[in-house]
Amino acid sequence: MVFCWFTTITPVAAEPLSTVAIATSSSGGSTLFSFSGKRPTNLGVKDGKLAACPASPNCVNSQLEASDQEHAIAPLTYQSEPTKAMATLKSVIESMPRTKIISETDDYLYAEFTSALMGFVDDVEFYLSPVDGVIHVRSASRLGQSDLGVNRNRIEDIRNQFSALEAKA
Repeated sequence: MVFCWFTTITPVAAEPLSTVAIATSSSGGSTLFSFSGKRPTNLGVKDGKLAACPASPNCVNSQLEASDQEHAIAPLTYQSEPTKAMATLKSVIESMPRTKIISETDDYLYAEFTSALMGFVDDVEFYLSPVDGVIHVRSASRLGQSDLGVNRNRIEDIRNQFSALEAKA
């Protein structure tokens, strides 16, 4: 004698671990997926400082000691008036694909950069320090461990574009 049991399995929707969708940024670029993560709550300038980098290598910050070679990067330098320098910086950021300026003041700019393929979001901050006479930078990935140098390369690209425009002024 053989018994046979049939069971029907009903699929159940699970909560997604992150947002996955086809996304279009405000600058017109689109991504295949969107792994945006949550916007950090520790951003901004506190006592003249941007947030420190986490231990992971996917962050750079110009306010760190040069001995922290993994995270330290030079600030942006400018020769024009501070308001002109920030306007120039804003124009550079706005010209870059898949970027969205989230907030800005006279001495601070915060933008989100989204990667082309997977839609990973990086938080990028700029602080024009009246004490130091430079624009400090911080660029950090929201998700993952390594960024394969994306944050550092982005800041260097911004530096090159910004410096070229500053030289014309």
